[in-house]
Amino acid sequence: MRSESEAPFEGSVGKNEALGESEAFMLFQERLSRVAQVDRPVLIVGERGTGKELAVSRLHYLSSRWQGPLVALNCAALSPSVLESELFGHEAGAFTGASKRRMGRFEAADSGTLFLDEIGLIPITIQEKILRVVEYRQFERVGGSHQIRVDVRIIGATNADLPRLASEGKFKRDLLDRLTFEVLFLPPLRQRREDIELLARHFSTRMSLELGWREVPEFTPEAMEALESYRWPGNIRELKNVVERAVYASGGTDIDRVNFDPFNSPYGFEEESKVSKSDASNIQQTPNGFVAGKDSLENMVRELEVTALKSAMEETKFHQGDAAKLLGMSYHQFRGLYRKHKDSLEG
Repeated sequence: MRSESEAPFEGSVGKNEALGESEAFMLFQERLSRVAQVDRPVLIVGERGTGKELAVSRLHYLSSRWQGPLVALNCAALSPSVLESELFGHEAGAFTGASKRRMGRFEAADSGTLFLDEIGLIPITIQEKILRVVEYRQFERVGGSHQIRVDVRIIGATNADLPRLASEGKFKRDLLDRLTFEVLFLPPLRQRREDIELLARHFSTRMSLELGWREVPEFTPEAMEALESYRWPGNIRELKNVVERAVYASGGTDIDRVNFDPFNSPYGFEEESKVSKSDASNIQQTPNGFVAGKDSLENMVRELEVTALKSAMEETKFHQGDAAKLLGMSYHQFRGLYRKHKDSLEG
């Protein structure tokens, strides 16, 4: 029986199910399911907000270690000295304030999975100790001399270029080789546009239940178009926040617009030079420097249309109905022009 000072850590990785039907999402899930059955380290690479923790949870619960603990540690949130103690534990008196023996995450994850988030930020000195655990399955607590044996599967996650860091001497090549039996690349939301409506309705339903509403607000076609045409730099996490904000602001009625920027002041900022609606016709002047035989009228018109669309979308926070009004067009005229230049707008 463990003492109170050796109580196991509660992993921060939940059991929520990832949602999606797009080809990119399904291919990722297929690769994940296959490697989950192989008891080897896995590295998950993905942008912020793409759902790395959900992928780790699925890896663990599909593996033979599913009955063991799933322990998580965000390596970016700790100083090197604290990170070493968190990973390997420490003995009483190992440093000032260490009044009791404390187990680390490796020990807590014995017979289970250890998830190391932001693994690219681990200092080289600690990487060396992790490599020893991977190779020999044993380590010493900070301030101790007793060898502790563990059986742990490591799953790392990062959005950094680890091969580049290894070539710069900032990440141990030996450790990188040992941790990458398989590398899974999480697709960003902009590569999963077919999933946006499914995810948006899922988040709106959950938010409505949280607010105690019996009815779930519906998205108008314009609002859904705005969601599907946005770039989503924050990926699924950003989508969740935007949808929840839209549901709350709707008051239970249909959602006809979404706010992508909560810092968008209704009063504006004097230092910002935004295009007003009265200046819609002058969103972008016709390109100067026309040279006969070099520039074609067709290319100049295309450039003007693309810049006008981009400016109008940014001005209206990607609300296509408002963008159409800003350009003095009907919604159907706007949609036709948008489809014409969709590749340039989303590229």
